[in-house]
Amino acid sequence: MLRRLSPHQPESFEFTPANLDWAKAWIAKYPEGRQASAVIPLLWRAQEQEGWVTRPAIEYIANMLGMAEIRVLEVATFYFMFQLQPIGKVAHFQICGTTSCMICGAEDLIAVCKRRIAANPHEISADGRFSWEEVECLGACANAPMAQIGKDYYEDLTAEGFETLLDEFEGGAVPRPGSQIGRFSSEPLDGLSSLTEGERIEKANGSVTRAMEHGDTIASITGEPVTERASFAAPIPKQPETLPAPRAEGPDDLKIIKGIGPVLEEKLHGLGYYHFDQIAGWTDAEIAWVDTHLDFHGRVIRERWVEQARVIVAETAAQDA
Repeated sequence: MLRRLSPHQPESFEFTPANLDWAKAWIAKYPEGRQASAVIPLLWRAQEQEGWVTRPAIEYIANMLGMAEIRVLEVATFYFMFQLQPIGKVAHFQICGTTSCMICGAEDLIAVCKRRIAANPHEISADGRFSWEEVECLGACANAPMAQIGKDYYEDLTAEGFETLLDEFEGGAVPRPGSQIGRFSSEPLDGLSSLTEGERIEKANGSVTRAMEHGDTIASITGEPVTERASFAAPIPKQPETLPAPRAEGPDDLKIIKGIGPVLEEKLHGLGYYHFDQIAGWTDAEIAWVDTHLDFHGRVIRERWVEQARVIVAETAAQDA
């Protein structure tokens, strides 16, 4: 694929003082005469600062490293991780379109991008805030389909869930990265079948935990500490309304919901949930509360109990009409 610099370029580039100190420290890692080895880290830092790699940035880095400008240009145009044109001011969405993601629904995510952001990849949305592209494998095949948004991975996506992510970004929030169905890392959807002893201490895998600690998913890197952390949407658990006993007609057969067997049905009864309409009304905060009282973390979201219950309630109402 032919990759060229954008015809629209800023007049100049320079690292922020903190990023300049960072760049000098990185260059110092290499022996005298080997400063060119720092070209990829410096190009990446320039992109993190500005959002994309500009011609002035290439010239600036070439001068810092004592390289011919064409050599830095060769690196920037060779690696697809470098953006050679402006991207959205808020977030750039990279949709994995390779085999695993493609057969699991990547084309649906791309359709959302075309409809919600811009008709073509690398175009910026009308409000200047977002852009998107299709990329090759990002290495999260077990959690397909997925997208990299800013610096972080958003996995186990559906078209509907992706629409919700876009809504949150448009509203100024930064959704929690990682699996969007409650999966821990890339564990099996049905839960662990080995290494099941003991209690898990971590609430999220390492990359998600780091993203939540640093709050820099879509923040530019100026070299200064991130002082205003992103607000990740981790709802405060709230107990859903319960019933002391089933209604007069008796409890619903909750096992109709895929993922609920006799054991979980009994647990739900013990918590005060007997009917589909109760489950259908759970909010995110209430799902979080139920999740903490079950032995299978993330199961309510992963198996879409609420969505299944809403379908059952709607079908029952239609039959009774």
